[in-house]
Amino acid sequence: MSFVKKLLEYRTDTICSLPNRKRARKFVMSALGFLFPHFSEKCFETEKEVEEGMLNLVCQLVDLLKPIESKLDGNIEELVKKIVNEFEKVHASLLLDAEAMFNRDPAAYSLDEIIITYPGFFAIACYRIANLLHINGIPILPRIMTEYAHEKTGIDIHPRAKIGKSFCIDHGTGVVIGETSQIGDNVTLYQGVTLGGLRVQKSMATSKRHPTIEDGVTIYSNATILGGDTVIGKGSIIGGNVWIIKSVPADSKVYYSKCD
Repeated sequence: MSFVKKLLEYRTDTICSLPNRKRARKFVMSALGFLFPHFSEKCFETEKEVEEGMLNLVCQLVDLLKPIESKLDGNIEELVKKIVNEFEKVHASLLLDAEAMFNRDPAAYSLDEIIITYPGFFAIACYRIANLLHINGIPILPRIMTEYAHEKTGIDIHPRAKIGKSFCIDHGTGVVIGETSQIGDNVTLYQGVTLGGLRVQKSMATSKRHPTIEDGVTIYSNATILGGDTVIGKGSIIGGNVWIIKSVPADSKVYYSKCD
């Protein structure tokens, strides 16, 4: 078989089994535009227009999922309607995230400023939409969505991570949140924070490899916290540039002290 024929066969098999990357990105922006006028070129002025916007999302997502229909549990249309109906919860969660960023950043002057300009908000918004799809059993597509945010913001959040309410990423460039990370409520991360695995082994793919961050924790820039057994206790403050591979108790202060 010639290379041209092999390549055609490979391309045909691949394109028929994966969501379209370009349309996936369009769906993310359509979803954000539906939830927040800050991301939309269209202003919904009537309930009918809002309903039409929701129907448009349903159609886009159905189209995206057709190539992976065999990997899904149940009817595509019913699954998509269920997901879109849960966008109300996503919207409420994102408003809490925006409020958290506003309350914790003296440089922020309005929620609108947070929503329309902050890379942390954009990355968290893409994550929450992608996480909703993951929870409903959709493969591949959630990762395409969070990698789109990664590309635009430099913030890498795996769609399978578990993140609580009122989450704040300030500045954000270089933040990495691994697949099995668990983050509680009212947590703040600054730029360059890594929540990663202590060891990189394929055999650990199904195990908890990333840390747990409990409620009310603040982690400053370039801190690295590794390991599935590592727990940062409630209310702790983690200083910049520290390296942590063991748990710390609640209300701890961990910081780097230069030795003379």
